[in-house]
Amino acid sequence: MKQQLQKWLAIALLALSMTDCGYNDFQAKDEQTKAAWSEVVNQYQRRSDLIPNLVNTVKGYAAHEKETLEAVIRARSAATSFQITPEVLSNPDAFKKFQEVQGHLSSALSRLMAVSERYPNLKADMIFRDLQSQLEGTENRITVARQRYIVAVQEYNVLARSFPTNLTAKIFNYEVKPSFTVENEKAISTAPTVNFGK
Repeated sequence: MKQQLQKWLAIALLALSMTDCGYNDFQAKDEQTKAAWSEVVNQYQRRSDLIPNLVNTVKGYAAHEKETLEAVIRARSAATSFQITPEVLSNPDAFKKFQEVQGHLSSALSRLMAVSERYPNLKADMIFRDLQSQLEGTENRITVARQRYIVAVQEYNVLARSFPTNLTAKIFNYEVKPSFTVENEKAISTAPTVNFGK
């Protein structure tokens, strides 16, 4: 009887000590980062789905802008062929590659929008304006989804690096997750030079 009581007491003490270990918090934060990541991917996919219609509309007005149109098509192809899996979240190199292909697509789309400025009939086209509006809305959604992901990763990483939950992180291999970074961080940290003398 006494051994039985000691056994149950030991189990109860172990259970109480485990409540502050953070294991359940890691489960919740990990799922939160995965959900936030899924929303980022969802918005990038939405943007990718808009591109063929946008390219075809521009092509109708600006067929001789072939190089710009092909750059958008190539960038979209690279972005959609990149396999996005939950493992990307734990692999800094794969995560960086994902950011690169999405950055190339954003750059190509910016060039395509600049081309449209040279064609008043294209800018007046209702389909183009609708697609442009949808694309702008999607870019805003991407920004919001990325921001939510950054916050989710921050919360997870704080849990993984704080004591005593960092002990649980080490025991169960909860690695710090990479967050979004700006591709040209050094370039944007330098103030632009403005010269009104010319």
